[in-house]
Amino acid sequence: MSGYVSRRAMLTGLAGAVLTGLVACAPEPPSIAPDRPFLPPMPSPPPAAPDPPPAPAIDPSEITARFEGIAPTNWGLAIPGIATQLAQPAAATGAARIALTFDACGGPGGSAVDGELIDALRGERIPATLFLNARWIDANPALVLELAADPLFVLANHGTAHRPLSVNGRAAYGIAGTASAAEAVAEVWENHVKLADLTGVAPRYFRSGTAHYDDVAVQIVRALGEIPVGFSLNGDGGATYASATVRSEVGRTQAGGIVIGHMNQPQGGTYPGAIQAVHDLRAAGVEFVHLDV
Repeated sequence: MSGYVSRRAMLTGLAGAVLTGLVACAPEPPSIAPDRPFLPPMPSPPPAAPDPPPAPAIDPSEITARFEGIAPTNWGLAIPGIATQLAQPAAATGAARIALTFDACGGPGGSAVDGELIDALRGERIPATLFLNARWIDANPALVLELAADPLFVLANHGTAHRPLSVNGRAAYGIAGTASAAEAVAEVWENHVKLADLTGVAPRYFRSGTAHYDDVAVQIVRALGEIPVGFSLNGDGGATYASATVRSEVGRTQAGGIVIGHMNQPQGGTYPGAIQAVHDLRAAGVEFVHLDV
């Protein structure tokens, strides 16, 4: 019969249809240009290195306990551990490098501002490191913020009560030193916190009142995260020298020297003498820098 389809023919046709359907649903093989070799997939980038752990917080009470009861064996202006010279005394060009530092001691008769000195440093573009005592900061908070915002200046720690730093009350120039590890820690740390809170930048350097330390106090400063600084040349004799003497003293600073002067005694000879010495030294090729110890 013409309308009849054999069982074999029907099965054959059905199998062909199924095969055609399977081929139609299968994914097409990747098309590779004949002139371009097959490249394997790029490897995944390695995971980013984790951030380093934050530095441990400083605990002043732990540092007090660590040094309580240790007897000092050394005392002075330039004992081991106190920075008195720059780490790099010469620039890459060979020019001598000198750091000018000025103390603001605070307290009765010590909280004034030598505005002419500050203006002259700015006018001459002379970088300087300024050691500020807590009492001076309290008397001049707006100026502290102004100085902190000026890249010409680095602000440093000149103590809380401007005392020689000791653990047994050792005095210098008639000023009694801190009398225990606890008092030494407070002399450094309270003003550290004051400067950091006011300016947003923790001080890196510390100079004690009178610049005297004992060897235990030096270790305390470093444990509190600061570098104890002295000086290699006394530029103004505690703001007592006449301007001509300041000029001659500052003018003999050697390469790598750290000069100490004062920025809180406008009636003294520091401003005119120091600026004259700056002119002399610059003419001799000296480069003035921030502390680098």
